[in-house]
Amino acid sequence: MTKADLIVKVAEKTGFDKAQVSDTVEAFFAVVKDSLTEGENIYVRGFGSFITKKRAQKVARNISKNTAIVIDEHFVPSFKPAKVFVEQVKGAGK
Repeated sequence: MTKADLIVKVAEKTGFDKAQVSDTVEAFFAVVKDSLTEGENIYVRGFGSFITKKRAQKVARNISKNTAIVIDEHFVPSFKPAKVFVEQVKGAGK
């Protein structure tokens, strides 16, 4: 499912105009990005958590030049689904 498909489905379920739904979805994504960039996690009960995970510094290999490079510690965005959500997906037979 693409973002366009998501907008169409939400517009059908809510009865709102697709332009309004598109603005809302874009605003939601912007808030998630901005919050994670600032180090603030987002918890949505019954759905999941948008969090940042810290990756430690490590030594990697550049195999084409056969050299070692150091990758500094950094943060990466992550999503952890809620238990209720996981159980719902497990119970849905495909």
